Amino acid sequence: MASRQWRLAVVLLSALLLLRFCSAADPIRQFNWQVSYITASPLGVPQQVLNPKLLSFFSSLRNGIQLRRNSWQDGVLGTNCPIPKGENWTYDFQVKDQIGSFYYFPSLNLQRAAGGYGGIIVDNRSVVPLPFPLPDGGDITVFIGDWFNKNHRDLKQQLDQGNELGIPDGVLINGKGPYRYNNTVLPSGIEYETINVEPGKTYRFRVHNVGSFTSLNFRIQSHSLLLVETEGSYTVQQNYTDFDIHVGQSYSFLITMDQNSSNDYYIVASSRFMNGSLWSRVTGVAVLHYSSSKNKPIGPLPDPPNDLFFKEYSMNQARSIRWNLSASAARPNPQGSFKIGSINISETYVLRNKAPISINGKLRATINDVSYISPDTPLRLADNFANITGVYKLDFPVKPFPGAPRIAASVINSTYKDFVEIVFQNNDSIVQTYHMDGYSFFVVGFAYGEWTEACRNSYNKWDAVARSTIQVYPGAWTAILVMLDNVGIWNLRAGSLERWYLGQETYLRIVNPEPNNRTELPIPSNALYCGKAYWPK
Repeated sequence: MASRQWRLAVVLLSALLLLRFCSAADPIRQFNWQVSYITASPLGVPQQVLNPKLLSFFSSLRNGIQLRRNSWQDGVLGTNCPIPKGENWTYDFQVKDQIGSFYYFPSLNLQRAAGGYGGIIVDNRSVVPLPFPLPDGGDITVFIGDWFNKNHRDLKQQLDQGNELGIPDGVLINGKGPYRYNNTVLPSGIEYETINVEPGKTYRFRVHNVGSFTSLNFRIQSHSLLLVETEGSYTVQQNYTDFDIHVGQSYSFLITMDQNSSNDYYIVASSRFMNGSLWSRVTGVAVLHYSSSKNKPIGPLPDPPNDLFFKEYSMNQARSIRWNLSASAARPNPQGSFKIGSINISETYVLRNKAPISINGKLRATINDVSYISPDTPLRLADNFANITGVYKLDFPVKPFPGAPRIAASVINSTYKDFVEIVFQNNDSIVQTYHMDGYSFFVVGFAYGEWTEACRNSYNKWDAVARSTIQVYPGAWTAILVMLDNVGIWNLRAGSLERWYLGQETYLRIVNPEPNNRTELPIPSNALYCGKAYWPK
């Protein structure tokens, strides 16, 4: 089988640029990006946003692409130096053994809050059938996310001064502000997104929450959402009227245009799990336009979930997402060929987060009371040179222990091919998401309260879905299982841009101990150098 490889020459990320790999007959795809700032007013306030051309320092991350044996291409500060102004870098990686819906975004500081994201679609090879009829209407990519009218530098300064970011100014859908569904709430003149469709046809909507930290409920007026895929895994197909999509998550829905074709319909993404009247403004609205429609959307927006007194609603929805065991994905063999219930757990990590605190006079976020700080030299680069020492320590506590909170470049010393249980315990008051680079993991359990070993009795070890980003509800835990078979140094981080910047992350260092068996790809010939690894002249 020909390997499928992408070469991404980055000088940047075009907002809403869609990358697609379609055929094993054409195994190498090349994309050239440039980055710059432009002035735009998605919510009516002029500000700097990311657009093709040039950016002073830049690094990009492909959410969910596993980069097998190749953490050099991960695009985070633990593996890559930022791309300086006037320089370039080629991301060179395979998407072998993956299919599905992913996206990329800038990963330095709070640049993601300025846009610069886009979609990545990896299609099945022609010999591997889809577990549903090919949608006759085609593919539609939808980006939803909260948005601030401040630029990303001002947001960074706000956090550096010890103040949390507060309530976003709105929600964008495909980079555009809300349709004016209420003349008393919304100003005139804001550009909104219109998605054009044909009556009777079915479309695959790939929906990504690319915002800073707000969980969003996605729904389309009078239309059902048939869930078919999430982050590279085909799911058991189920219909929903609305769906919670948390920061960093990606889903595919089949949506059939089966309503009255003389009307348009609302597409809504509204904030979840937040109280207070000011949060009502954190709502994005687009228009689903039937080609034969003569009328704008009518009536109020479709209702969000009415679960104020039933906090299990969203968690039960999350539990309903199951792996389609009979479907094939990147390979002809069914997804369910991998039996997680028959594998013994090698080690358990319990990772607990709390609300941000002050450490040494700085506002910081922690996991197990460690707030990560990125050293000047990327961890993976330091490992490559024997004379570079002291960049980081393999002392990250994999369970909560008593002790004073600290700021450190602390890394988990993981064991190659261990089958690890990771429990995320969220002792904060807001929903958290966690993303693990280099891997898909199996989501086996959610519940409110403190996790104990007895909670394993509730795990789903039969058809737990595999994905790369998972939510953890406030005052609750989420458990995942993952086989650590991808060597390298891999980032494990909060999906919240605010919490990530404040230190709620760590890395897993996974080395193959077998002698004379090099399983990680060598340092790229065009590698950038920084910190203790000097810049070449």
